Amino acid sequence: MDKQKIINMKKKFDELVHYDEEIGIEFWFAREIQSALGYARWENFETAIKRAKVACETSKIQLSDHFRDVTKMVTLGSGSTREIPDLKLTRYACYLIAQNGDPRKDEIAFAQSYFALQTRKQELIEDRLNLLHRFEVRQRLSKSETLLSKNIYERGVDDRGFGRIRSAGDAALFGKSTAAMKAQLNVKKGRPLADFLPTLTIAAKNLATEMTNHNTEEKDLFGETAITNEHVGNNKAVRAMLCNRGILPETLPPAEDIKKLERRVKSEEKKLAKGSGFNKDK
Repeated sequence: MDKQKIINMKKKFDELVHYDEEIGIEFWFAREIQSALGYARWENFETAIKRAKVACETSKIQLSDHFRDVTKMVTLGSGSTREIPDLKLTRYACYLIAQNGDPRKDEIAFAQSYFALQTRKQELIEDRLNLLHRFEVRQRLSKSETLLSKNIYERGVDDRGFGRIRSAGDAALFGKSTAAMKAQLNVKKGRPLADFLPTLTIAAKNLATEMTNHNTEEKDLFGETAITNEHVGNNKAVRAMLCNRGILPETLPPAEDIKKLERRVKSEEKKLAKGSGFNKDK
């Protein structure tokens, strides 16, 4: 997501915020943020709201503290007016709606970070978006490696063989062993190297792994030697591509422990639920 788009979306959400002076909290009207979240039809947006309410109740949080039914008057084409249902939403409610919205929408991805943070400072929103993108890329790598493990197990390779294949791939990508990279990045024993790699390097590992999965099936490879050669070749190809663009993957600095990131995201959600309710006694 480019910086200008982030600026524009932040401005839009900032303009829609309301403030309850008596309780001392920010809130948004559902009908007003509907389009800002990328929903053209109210019926589709209601579906996301319903999922958010279920998530709220599942977390054992009082629904009425964050979702308040209201009505508003709208002017019809004939000039007459009528009442339509609406909702007052706390920051936490908006966050849950974004979490349960269509993840393919840039507006949803932005809103997840915008509403998660108690501050609306742009640089913090950008930082969180980048962190969540890294988390998403890391999950994709995990899925690719799980599929590779399954594929090669069916082709005569056990768990130890999978470990050797993955290590050979790392050596081809970084020009040094997995152990050497872990020592360089101060990765604790027993933790995966990928949990401490920057987004670009995780994506590079994932591309090579996806290529190995594809070619293992397409070429009907069997046995550790054949699959190792394939995986090494794919990692070398990805490394060559990076090096041609002036990027040496082994020289990139480490990133924050992905597990710490995950814990921080969950902690933010708990603080948000406690600090944004309509019930001023909580």
